[in-house]
Amino acid sequence: MPYIGVIVDDLTGATTTGVLLARSGTKTTVFFNVEAAKTNINSSSLDAILISSNSRALPPDEAYEKVSDAIKTLQSMNVSFFSKRIDTTMRGGIGVEIDAMLDYMNEGTVAVVVPAMPQSKRILVGGYSIIDSVALVDTPVAQDVRTPVLENYIPKLLDGQSRRKIGCVTLESILSGKIETKKALKTARHNGADIIVVDAVTLDHIELIAKACLELKWNILAVDPGPFTSKLAFCRKLIHEEKDNIPIETADETGKFVLIAAGSATPVTKKQMEVLCQDNRNKRISINPISLIDGGDVALAEIDITLNHVRSVFENENPRVILLETALHDELLNLDIEDKKRGYASGMSANRINSGLGNIVAKIIEDLGHDKIAGIYTTGGDTMVNVCYQLEAECIEVLDYVIPQTDICRMLGKYQGMPIIGKGGLTGNESIVLDIVDRLFKESSRITK
Repeated sequence: MPYIGVIVDDLTGATTTGVLLARSGTKTTVFFNVEAAKTNINSSSLDAILISSNSRALPPDEAYEKVSDAIKTLQSMNVSFFSKRIDTTMRGGIGVEIDAMLDYMNEGTVAVVVPAMPQSKRILVGGYSIIDSVALVDTPVAQDVRTPVLENYIPKLLDGQSRRKIGCVTLESILSGKIETKKALKTARHNGADIIVVDAVTLDHIELIAKACLELKWNILAVDPGPFTSKLAFCRKLIHEEKDNIPIETADETGKFVLIAAGSATPVTKKQMEVLCQDNRNKRISINPISLIDGGDVALAEIDITLNHVRSVFENENPRVILLETALHDELLNLDIEDKKRGYASGMSANRINSGLGNIVAKIIEDLGHDKIAGIYTTGGDTMVNVCYQLEAECIEVLDYVIPQTDICRMLGKYQGMPIIGKGGLTGNESIVLDIVDRLFKESSRITK
C-alpha cells in the first residue's frame, strides 16, 4: 500500500520529487494523469505515488478541479501522507492548488510551504526567493512564455492566489533552532494562518523544519519542490538516507544513439544545446514551430520533412545524438500572440508544438527501431508528457538523477524499460547535456542486460 502521495503540476516536477524518494529506497512511480493512476493495477505494490495534474498553465478553476480529482484518487488508495509538489521558481497557481488539497483533507490540516531546494541553489530568505544568488524576478522565469512569475515575496504571491490566510516563519527562527522554529510555527497558526511559508537555506534547515512540524503533531500538507517531503519521510522513518543508483556496467554505444526532444525555449537550454553541438557526432535538426502550430496537412508535412532529414543523417554516418528542437534556432515566438492570431484557446500553440515533437520522436523510433535508441532526453515537462504519451507509456519509474532536477527514469508500457531523462529548462550548467548523454548510454547498458 502506498504511504506517500504527491500531486504535481507537471511531469518534470513529479520526477524531481520522486527521485529523492527513489534514491532513499522507495518504489516510486509517476503517473501522467489521474486516469492513468486510477486504472493501474499495481499501485498497491508501490511505496510512493506521484500524479501529475498537468495544471501549471491552467486557469484557476480548471487547476482546482484537476488537483481535487487527484487528491480524491490518492485518498481512495489509502495514502497516509500527502504533499503538493511546487516548481522551484514558483510558476503556476500554487495557492489555488493548495486550497484544492486542503479542502479535501482533514479539518485543521496545515500547509507548510518550504520552497527551498538547496541542491539546486534555490533558497528562501525573509520570504524572498533566491535562485543561484539572483532574485527570482530577475531570472528568465519572469519572461516565461506561459507562466511568468512577477512577485518575489512568496507570502504575497500565495496571498494573491489562495483564499486562506498566509503566515511566514523567517530565517531568524530557523537559525535559532528547533524550539524557536516550533514557537514561530505555533504563532503563525495562532494568528490564523492555514498556509505557512518557511525560510530555509540548507538541507539541515529543511530537516529541522520537518522535525519541528512532527513534534507539533500537526496534520501536515507538505508544499515544496521535494526536499521537505523527503525529509518528512526520513524523520517518519519511512525512507533511508539517499544514495546513488549508478549502473556498474560499462556503457556500450555500438549502433545506438540518444534522441533529444528540446521543448524548452530558455536561454539556459539554448546555451546547453550549443555546447552539445560543438561535437560533430551530435546532429541538430531544427523544426519549424509555426508548421506544428498550424496543424493539419502543414504539420504532417513538417513531420515528414523532419523524418527525411533524420534518415539522411544515417545514410552518411552514425550520430551519437539526434537533437530535435523548435525554439533554439530563431527568434522566440510569443505563443500567446500565436494563439490569438488563430483564434486558439490559450496554450493551444504550445500544446501543438509539444504534441508534434512527441509524434516525431515516436515515428523516429518506429522507423529506425527501438533497439537503436540508447535513451531519450526531454527538456520541458509538457514535452516529456507528449513524448511518453506518443510512445504509449503507462507510467514511469523513477531511478536516480544526474544532478538534482535532471531525473533518470524508465518507461513502463510499450517500450518497457527504455531510459528517459527529463530536465527543467532552467537547470544545469552549460555542459550538463554531455553528462546526460553519457548517463543514458550507461542506463541503456544496464536495462538491456
